[in-house]
Formats: sequence, C-alpha cells, structure tokens
Amino acid sequence: MTFKYFIIVFSIFLLTSCSTRKEIVYFQGAEQLDGTQNLMEFEPVFEVNDIIYVRVTSMNEVVAAPFQMQTGGQAGGGGGGGMQRNPSLMGYMVDVNGNIQFPVLGEIEVAGKSRSELEAYLTKEIRRYVTDAVVAVRLLNFRVIVLGESGATTVVPVENERISIPELIASVGDITYNGIRDKIMIIREVDGVRSVGYVDMTSADVFNNPYYYLKQNDIVYVEPTLRQVKSAGWITNWQGLVSIATTALSLIILFTR
Repeated sequence: MTFKYFIIVFSIFLLTSCSTRKEIVYFQGAEQLDGTQNLMEFEPVFEVNDIIYVRVTSMNEVVAAPFQMQTGGQAGGGGGGGMQRNPSLMGYMVDVNGNIQFPVLGEIEVAGKSRSELEAYLTKEIRRYVTDAVVAVRLLNFRVIVLGESGATTVVPVENERISIPELIASVGDITYNGIRDKIMIIREVDGVRSVGYVDMTSADVFNNPYYYLKQNDIVYVEPTLRQVKSAGWITNWQGLVSIATTALSLIILFTR
C-alpha cells in the first residue's frame, strides 16, 4: 500500500513538471509551407511622434543645401558621423497634427504615408527647384519593446525598418522554457487606437499572421507558464514539491500503519 501511494505522488509530480513537444517546438507543420509564396509585404507607415531622417542629394550640393536640416552649422541630411548623434536632433519629428516642417517646402503632412510614398512626394516637390534631386527617407525611432519570459526584457532598436517576430525573439535570446510560445501578445497602437493580437510560434501559421511583421513601438509580451506563475508563490522550486510529497507520504505511512 505504501509503495502504491508513492507511485501516485511521484506520477503527479512528473505530470506537473514536464513540458510536451507541442508546447516547446517552433513552426510545427512547416512542411506544408514548402513551395508556397510569401504574399506578405511590410513597409512602416509614419505616425505622430515619429522621427524622420531626410537626405537630399544632387550633383550640385550647393543647390541642394537649402533643403537640408541645419544642426549646429552642419546639414542634418549629411551622412557619415552625423548619424551617430542624437536621432531627435538629426530628423524631423511628426507633430500632433501629423505634419513636419521642411526647409523651403514648409509644412508637409506625413502621418499615414509610407517611406516610399514620402520619398516620391518630396522628390516631386524638390525637383521643382533642383532638377536632379535624389531624396532618401528613413525612420529613426523604429523600436520594439519586449517583456516577459524572453531571454531579455529590453527595448530593441530596428535599423532596417523591418523586423519579424522570429527575428525579434532570436535577437533577445529566444523564449525561456518558462514562457508560453503559442500565445505571444502584441500590443499595437495605430492612429491613437490600441489593438491586441496574438502570435503562435509553435505553428507554421505564424508566417501568415498579420502580426508577423512588427510595427514601430509594438509591445511584445511573453506570458509565463502556469508552472512559472506557481513558482512565484510559497512553493518556489521543484525541491519544494518533492519536500511536500515526501511529507505527505510520511503522513500516509504514519496513519495507515
């Protein structure tokens, strides 16, 4: 009888402490993606409080100079070491009305425009003055916030203006074994309205998820597993569970003799 009670307690311990393949392995069913075409496209859309870097170049830099942001006597649109400075001093901040103040052209509405759309618009307007003008636009403050059971809780700057959820997870050191992989929360704000979406990293369907590509200022939260939540209580580790099981077994033996 004593051995039977021990087996029951030990089995319960194993069942509550083990994870399954379904909970851990990424991209399950990925073989179904073989040969399929990626139809998802992503390009950041400018929003209020974004910081936009604009560089205007020409064969004649003298005629292009009036269209450069002036910072401390140097053109903010220049390259080289200038980009190492504070980004807010090297770019145009989108105001609460969705506009920027651009040299010569004045107030320009940029909120809701993609990078390529703004480049096309500025190129058209500036070529009225500089016929061979070339305009390059970048978003300087693209960042994503990561919280929860990941390798690091941090703010991740994105230099190439595009990052997918697998890239983000890899950049912070993966999800810990204490994190839920099939329900990663993403909090997103668009035009002042917040939305919440979920990504399942254990399924190959993640590649078709509308939250697969992250937007600037997204908050990514990896929720802890139930086991991790319980570990924050008065039973802090598996040794505590073993201790409780041993005590329970001792009491059973004591009262069944």
